[in-house]
Amino acid sequence: MTTDLTDAGLARSVALEAGALLQEIRARGTIAGAAMGAAGDREANMLIIDRLRAERPDDFILSEESLDDRSRCAAQRVWIVDPLDGTREYAEGLDDWAVHIGLAIDGVPRVGAVAVPARGAVFATDDPARTWAPAGEPLRIVVSRSRAPDIARRVGVAMGATLVPMGSAGAKAMAVVDGRADAYLHDGGQYEWDNCAPAAVAIAAGLHASRIDGSPLVYNCVDPLLPDLLICRPELAASILAALAAARD
Repeated sequence: MTTDLTDAGLARSVALEAGALLQEIRARGTIAGAAMGAAGDREANMLIIDRLRAERPDDFILSEESLDDRSRCAAQRVWIVDPLDGTREYAEGLDDWAVHIGLAIDGVPRVGAVAVPARGAVFATDDPARTWAPAGEPLRIVVSRSRAPDIARRVGVAMGATLVPMGSAGAKAMAVVDGRADAYLHDGGQYEWDNCAPAAVAIAAGLHASRIDGSPLVYNCVDPLLPDLLICRPELAASILAALAAARD
């Protein structure tokens, strides 16, 4: 059964429903740790797949938690979803995990919603337009909680930035969207479902989103590996890209 929801409205609705389910699984108190994370991944994925298939039966879906139907590669419209981004954070009772519902059209991240349920927040591409004030000093760059050296930390140190530790990719990206940070960058280990919805939301909000070499983000590829990402305030893109290039030399 289909409704008259717009794509963005559908993304928002599904992200909220999946987030509520994940919160309910936590509240049951019957499982914990890795078992709760696995249950959350499984149950949220089933909900998302069912909802998208009911509302957009002609579209394809690429999900972290489902087998990849490579016939999607010939499709114009592909929903790219991560039912639970930040399974570790979710299982550990933290609040920086997310639900990603993205839609790539002709390989471009056009529509998306990212819910951060434990913070009571959802961000979508149909949110009202924002006006970005110039970034203050020092810059705030989101990094992983691990203190292991990575490119975000190297760039942050080189630029004299304040490092803001955080969990999942979606939570990190939305910290830039809601103004708690100025930039999020990542190199290595991500797939299309990790960043399609965050990139769509960031672009719609007027932020810069690209690969860390400045090239465009392209989705619905045969190999869904998309390992690196930069989301930042637009006026910072050139300086951060230059710092990234220097860090990679």
